[in-house]
Amino acid sequence: MGQHWWRTAHRTGAATIVHVDLTPHAVRVEQAKVALDSSEKRRLSRYRLARPRHEFALCRAALRAMLCRRLGCRNDDLAFEASPHGKPAALVAGRPAPVSFNVSHSGNHGLIALAERGRIGVDVEERRSRPDPDGPIRTVFCPAEQAELAVARGVHKTDLFFTLWTMKEALIKALGTGLSLDTAGFEIPPSLRHGSPTGEFRFPHDPAVGWRVDNLGTDDFAAAVAHELEPVST
Repeated sequence: MGQHWWRTAHRTGAATIVHVDLTPHAVRVEQAKVALDSSEKRRLSRYRLARPRHEFALCRAALRAMLCRRLGCRNDDLAFEASPHGKPAALVAGRPAPVSFNVSHSGNHGLIALAERGRIGVDVEERRSRPDPDGPIRTVFCPAEQAELAVARGVHKTDLFFTLWTMKEALIKALGTGLSLDTAGFEIPPSLRHGSPTGEFRFPHDPAVGWRVDNLGTDDFAAAVAHELEPVST
């Protein structure tokens, strides 16, 4: 199966990020379906709307191709299982595979983050205006972030909102605890809020674990990836 709709977009540290083109395309979806196993095809059939069906098919087929290439396995030997919080993991011939990955999509853009070691999370959001940004601001951001958003105006406010949002989502997805962690309970480092493309983060409840956070945003979408750092040997 050729790379018809995905390509490597970034390499950040030890992680590779692939962009998946989710522009509606019936032929690509039919090609993607060939790679899916029976459980994935059943899941696909449960989507009632066309948009979620083609997003799942294209992202999952691209993920399968990436993992088979990285792991040196056949597509038929690759399967997935979910953690108690719903984060998927790869199995090869029924055994856990030595790889970490995460997937996100929004509008016409999908991102897949892949690494050999360490937990990883990615989030993407198409850039668009929000009718009431102040509602989410009060519930998902900490006081310092709220203060910066309160004085921002226009496009800058929208860009800052989505930058912070995607970084928080990427970190939570990397942690793998679902919605049990309050996004207002931790702060994105000031350097990342003020334009640095990469930085280090530590959760207040677990400061011993470091995370690399990268801003992957483009003119079309806001995006971020969070990857667990290896402990520094002493």
